[in-house]
Amino acid sequence: MSALLTTQPAYAETGFGGSRGEADTSSDSSGRTITSQVTFNTSKNGTGEATGALTAVGNYNPPACWYEPKWTPEEYEKEFKRRWNVGHFSGAVEAYAAEKSRYIEGDPYKDFNKKKSGKGMFWGTVYDWDRLEGDDYLACSQADFWVDNGDDPPVERAIDTETLAKLAYNELQVPDTEIALAPAETTKVNLPTWAWLDKTDFHEVSVTASLDVGGWNLSATTTARPVSLKLEPGTTDATIFPASGECEINADGSIGEPYAKGKAEQTPPCGITYLRSSGDSTYDLQATITWEITWEGSNGEAGTLPDGTFGSEQAVTVQEIQAVNR
Repeated sequence: MSALLTTQPAYAETGFGGSRGEADTSSDSSGRTITSQVTFNTSKNGTGEATGALTAVGNYNPPACWYEPKWTPEEYEKEFKRRWNVGHFSGAVEAYAAEKSRYIEGDPYKDFNKKKSGKGMFWGTVYDWDRLEGDDYLACSQADFWVDNGDDPPVERAIDTETLAKLAYNELQVPDTEIALAPAETTKVNLPTWAWLDKTDFHEVSVTASLDVGGWNLSATTTARPVSLKLEPGTTDATIFPASGECEINADGSIGEPYAKGKAEQTPPCGITYLRSSGDSTYDLQATITWEITWEGSNGEAGTLPDGTFGSEQAVTVQEIQAVNR
């Protein structure tokens, strides 16, 4: 489900599930529209001709549902009436009686808790439909509930800075960086091919997720920092440098070392030597950047999230060295 988004200067709008940038209007079986009031500042996200989302390394499960502050008493009264302005369905009488008892007749809320107007809000469930699988929805089955301003929500999965950090992670876009090669597109068998990335070619990116409604104002910024480059030559007939294939970032922020005249016979700190010609075809060199993910919340909390990867392919032609007989 997409977020209900606000327009703010320097903010690029994205949402939960569905098409990015669209406010979701999907409803559940009772006709209830469930939206999020989280907004995203993507002004420091990745840019360029092509960008993409990170693939998390390891077991990473972003929240498929959570609870947010959503309604004042007056807003909840309207929501209640809209929710029940639907046709009859199986169990409607019993369900309506239970809802009426809970929010109108004082078990536990009297007249939608209007006596506490301005002192808190009703909280409800938000689902990320793109991530919801199987019985995931049961993790957020708590009926809408009231929380006084300043109190901790009395449930698990209430939105917090770590949840916001994970939602921001979902919105990260990193640039599709093409590595520099020497020789550039056509190399020779047994000739070392140097690979590198200049520090100006890539840099850290970040997204801030914020919730500012009623008495709740939270935000978290999730930052992705490039830390290494992995090379996969596209064939087993190749030698990789270093042997692990992982070219770590240098102290100046670059990766590898640019080729310079006179280094043709040297071993590159980051590169490949192809051992067999690609013939009439090419090898697909896969270059994958690993990004280290950290986050910092507006309440002083901070932490890390699983590394993410994003890669691209480059076609490399490998030719035999032609011997000349005299």
